[in-house]
Amino acid sequence: MRVLLIGANGYIGRFVADRLLADPAVQLTALGRGDDADVRFDLATGSPGALTRFLDAVHPGVVINCAGATRGGARELTRHNTVAVATICEALRRSGCGARLVQIGCGSEYGPSQPGSSTAEDAVPRPGGPYGVSKLAATELVLGSGLDAVVLRVFSPVGPGTPAGSPLGRLAEAMRRAMQSGDGELKLGGLGAQRDFIDVRDVARAVHAASLSAAQGVINIGSGRAVRLRDAAGILARVAGYGGALNELDGLPHPGPVHTTHTPHTTHLRATIGHPRAEADHHPAASPAAFPYPDGCGTWQQADVRTARDRLGWRPRINLEESLADIWMEAACRI
Repeated sequence: MRVLLIGANGYIGRFVADRLLADPAVQLTALGRGDDADVRFDLATGSPGALTRFLDAVHPGVVINCAGATRGGARELTRHNTVAVATICEALRRSGCGARLVQIGCGSEYGPSQPGSSTAEDAVPRPGGPYGVSKLAATELVLGSGLDAVVLRVFSPVGPGTPAGSPLGRLAEAMRRAMQSGDGELKLGGLGAQRDFIDVRDVARAVHAASLSAAQGVINIGSGRAVRLRDAAGILARVAGYGGALNELDGLPHPGPVHTTHTPHTTHLRATIGHPRAEADHHPAASPAAFPYPDGCGTWQQADVRTARDRLGWRPRINLEESLADIWMEAACRI
């Protein structure tokens, strides 16, 4: 099976590439903007015609799109998440390769949901920020393209390679600094949100399964269980061996990066986990007052993953403690 992978150097794309390369039946070609891509092509500025000519030459059976932007303003997000996908869809329509398209979407397309509920694929999307809007527009383009296509709506990916600017990445960095300075108290803000965390390696397995299946439409990829960031912080402290106190700051998180303040007798490290700035690494923010966790999804998000089980034969395998342990190992290497 000849597979064209777009965005192989991204957070999810790296693990998808590893998964596909481990399959002896797959012949992989990587397309992207970086020098290490097999073929250099910028989807945001390149023409559908140029991409069509490449598709006709390579003739892939599957095209997987892991590319996109997770930070920046609305214009940049639209270019890299929506216009780029329009280019892919148009090129595939013009090409004679007949390739199947696997598009990586995100849980932010749904927007806020009712606490205690599980969001299924038939929920009406109401994204709460420009990132979710740009990804939802891409999903609609794929679904309306007439192609053999599936969109995997990935909820909150975690595990090795988690960006340092993401909520869990900032949490690990705050804990690393506290341990490095010998601080016995870690003050954290923005821990009230509950999210459905899914290990990035399980996401790669789902992408592999989707490329081999005949499933179409939208399929949620998550753990099926919401976890409070406060609880994730406790797990991370345990795997890190941090014995200090974890104290949650009251009120809204401070709208700035992790920083330390010094007094003659003690050091208190204050960390904002749900960073409300629009350029946060995972997802841009909506209003910080309404959505302190920076993805526009409010205080709760949990995926209904029955469709992935039924149509892809996929279930998550890696628990959150293992994912957090891998995040911590990478943070600890910076000590």
